[in-house]
Amino acid sequence: MNIPTATCRIQFTPSFGFQAARAVIAYLNDLGISDIYASPIFKAVKGSSHGYDVVDPNRLNTELGNLSDLEALAAELKKYKMGWIQDIVPNHMAIDSENQMLMDIMENGACSPYFQFFDVDWDHPAASLNKRMLAPFLGRFYGDCLEDGEIALQFGPDGFKVAYYNLAFPLRIESYPDLFHELPQLKKKLAEDDPDFIKLLGILYALKLLSSSNEFEERSVQIKMIHRILWELYTSNSVLRAFIDQTVCSFNGEKGKAESFNALDALLSQQLFRFSFWKVAAEEINYRRFFCINGLISLRMEDEHVLEHTHGLIFDLIERGIVTGLRIDHIDGLYDPTDYILKIRARAPQAYIVVEKILDPTEALPRYWPLQGTTGYDFLNCVNGLFCQNKNEQAFGKIYASTTGSMSPYEDVVRNNKKLIIQEDMASDVHNLALLLKKISSRDRHGSDITLNALRRALTEVLAVFPVYRTYISEISVSATDRKTILDAVDKARAYFPALLHGFTFVRRFLLLDFPDYVQEEEKRDWLHFAMRFQQFSSPVMAKGVEDTTHYVYNRLLSLNEVGGRPDLFGCSLEEFHNFNAKRKELWPDSLSSTATHDTKRGEDARARINVLSEMPGEWLKQLRTWIKINRDKKQRVLGVTVPDRNDEYFLYQTLIGAYPFADADYPKFVERMKKYIVKAVREAKIHTAWLKPDTEYEDAYIAFAEKILAPSESNPFLKEFIPFCQRVSHYGILNSLAQTLMKITSPGVPDFYQGSELWDLSLVDPDNRQPVDFEKRRTMLTDICQQDDADLGRLVQSLLSDRKSGKIKLFLIYRALKAKKANGELFRSGAYIPLESSGKYRSHVIAFTWKYHKQWAVVIAPRFLSTLIPEEDFPLGKQVWQNTAVIMPDGAPAAWNNALTNEEVISADRGVPVGDILRSFPVALLMGEGWVV
Repeated sequence: MNIPTATCRIQFTPSFGFQAARAVIAYLNDLGISDIYASPIFKAVKGSSHGYDVVDPNRLNTELGNLSDLEALAAELKKYKMGWIQDIVPNHMAIDSENQMLMDIMENGACSPYFQFFDVDWDHPAASLNKRMLAPFLGRFYGDCLEDGEIALQFGPDGFKVAYYNLAFPLRIESYPDLFHELPQLKKKLAEDDPDFIKLLGILYALKLLSSSNEFEERSVQIKMIHRILWELYTSNSVLRAFIDQTVCSFNGEKGKAESFNALDALLSQQLFRFSFWKVAAEEINYRRFFCINGLISLRMEDEHVLEHTHGLIFDLIERGIVTGLRIDHIDGLYDPTDYILKIRARAPQAYIVVEKILDPTEALPRYWPLQGTTGYDFLNCVNGLFCQNKNEQAFGKIYASTTGSMSPYEDVVRNNKKLIIQEDMASDVHNLALLLKKISSRDRHGSDITLNALRRALTEVLAVFPVYRTYISEISVSATDRKTILDAVDKARAYFPALLHGFTFVRRFLLLDFPDYVQEEEKRDWLHFAMRFQQFSSPVMAKGVEDTTHYVYNRLLSLNEVGGRPDLFGCSLEEFHNFNAKRKELWPDSLSSTATHDTKRGEDARARINVLSEMPGEWLKQLRTWIKINRDKKQRVLGVTVPDRNDEYFLYQTLIGAYPFADADYPKFVERMKKYIVKAVREAKIHTAWLKPDTEYEDAYIAFAEKILAPSESNPFLKEFIPFCQRVSHYGILNSLAQTLMKITSPGVPDFYQGSELWDLSLVDPDNRQPVDFEKRRTMLTDICQQDDADLGRLVQSLLSDRKSGKIKLFLIYRALKAKKANGELFRSGAYIPLESSGKYRSHVIAFTWKYHKQWAVVIAPRFLSTLIPEEDFPLGKQVWQNTAVIMPDGAPAAWNNALTNEEVISADRGVPVGDILRSFPVALLMGEGWVV
């Protein structure tokens, strides 16, 4: 198995495809990257900027390049002995006209070989959804769209379709005869023995026989023949063309004459899809979505046939040695993640495999999963917490409460927002879950009196307090961990609503599979099915309620509002960090260590900046009061609400600090980015506006406020106050970023770099973090670093400190640290991880640990909480800063060390090495001792 030493996430887009990626491989190799980690490369919705809206997993996305381009990229990687980790999307596909499997279902129904591929309840109890799938894509109510001609019948080489703007669904093939009821009129224009008329009659006869044919391949051949002959008749016979055109026209009705749309309405009622207003999906849907996105329909990956069919291309790329690893997207969405992983491992025994899995700080990845680990959010939140000053938690709580009036505990905010998501976005999903439980429980003597409403309420309350993304029950037994999770959740829900006691007791029995003696084996399987379905919905409720709502509402310190993060946990102690690393070293040594991904809420360096605020509560409060006072007259009142409200204003100031650009030339673009981000943030918060119910008046007033306070004028009082403070924070943020980067590279695990983050990453949540990356700029910088590195390293270091705002100093650190790690691979992978203590006046400001492998040693030292240690613009260098602070070396450690970053020698006279000697010329250090490889 190829275990990466460092990965770089490549975000493919139509403007950055295989050829563009090939051009940067040499640069990534020079930087020290061992493997690219590629976003989805499979055929996606046209113009997709991320690739997760796949329409065909067995075809390449031609907007990224063709097979030759892919093979050329693979050859370039092999030239440098680099690997290729591929992101795959097993949970869902896009509902799009290019999704041929789904379109085949719409045309053939149960006779389609793909009929059971998608997670659709074809037997839904609602009459309008029984044997049909909801298609919630209309911008208005169905009747309005129909009578305004927005829904239209079309004819083309692939037969008859019904289109709504760019979305077109094929008609059920069995409904074709209804389009030819005016055949007698055609007969008057064509002779009975006209060969084309006879062909048409033959088609209609063949259509009658189709319904009796269940042979998929035979049926498919016949349908293709029908399409081909119809199109040939249409293109070659002007009478037939006029007849079909007139048929299409008559079905499409005449705007202003409601009755003229009756025929099309009747035709649509026969289809396997039911067009509806997009908002209907929140309360009435019969297919499982990816979170709440109507356009992404989930797959039944638990069916082995589905898995084999949808993974054909990726298995082929693995067998050919092009792909050497897998990143499995949204593992928690699958019906049985364990079974899926076991099957993938069986087909790819030598692949490096990680899963996108969000772990609570108290949660562990299942040890029985045969993979290398996660995509690294657990590491991200742990290392980020190192730079949040825990002792100021109470002060920050008071500042937040007094400034915004927000007094609710975090736990209550989460619970309320999860309930909001269920009620506003996922009511239909929870209703369907309750229907399933009611159907099963109706056979249970103890459940026959529990109403559907009681079950729905009980499920809502349990989901609202469920502490993790999901449990992993997949057999008729429940692990101790899963049992405790379920018991705790039900107990907590019951405490809020004791009147639902019987309903909670019943839900708990089903989730824990506590079968009464009289339950038969078949019924036990039904109980298990309910528990597994519940698990598929707890994760989207958590993701939407916490990441995509609470993290835009609970704004005490935004650097903690990250994917998988807990904003109520204010910081991470050194002991907790070392315990995390030690456990990771023992259990998941090859898991990814990320500090930024395509899904993070803000760039790693924006987060590092905001963390600085945790060190200066008094100064932060003073600035807040000043800014609020200065900007008071920039606000508007909309329907009795001052815009922005205090919580949104508090959110904005932190965001500005995190994302404010280093270069003046970037300022105009920054303002435009902020305006777009404001709309996304307030819609995600769902307080004054939301995606389902946009309040553009509030949004426009908020944008106007931002425009006024950010107006680039010397007379702007806000910028006069804001910029000096932001520059001060930014300086310490740079130092946080360097320390964080070294922690990522040298901690147990595989460091992962999101493309472009080799320089300062001050981006915000997607799509802001998918801006084009200037790789040529980075290549030029790295070339310059390499040249000066060989000539005069000391002089280079000094120039990097002076030019720190360019980000070149971060690139230098990555290059030097990865070089040392790669050359000493066994030390950093197989060595012992040993936390180090510090002594002296500033010992709490030092992060230190060592690696030991036989006679090889490495010591990592980085500072933190520097705003109280050094003046603005200074660096934490030398004995004058660190005074008597020293790192205590372990027994047996060598006396002589070499700083792999600066090439400086460090001599240890006793066990305590002065930090001032270690951090002589650079803010962080990687000391290598005895037997290390240059």
